[in-house]
Amino acid sequence: MLQKIKRLFVIKTRFEACLIIYALALGAIERGSAYLTQFPGWGGKMLFLAATGSVFLAGAKIFDCLRFEKEKREAEHSAT
Repeated sequence: MLQKIKRLFVIKTRFEACLIIYALALGAIERGSAYLTQFPGWGGKMLFLAATGSVFLAGAKIFDCLRFEKEKREAEHSAT
């Protein structure tokens, strides 16, 4: 039973990764717009860019990990 619950929190496909990245982006935009109202001017814009830029870094890392895990599974499958 625990394994089934654990599998819910594992990203298995690119589609799932895109959904998660989309959710991260929505949160970053919301946080960035709050920064713009709290810190008007240059500082708020820089914090907005930092919040949204982190989504690009996280998305790239997620896609890299998916590719690595796929290659690892294929290598294990071909070895057996």
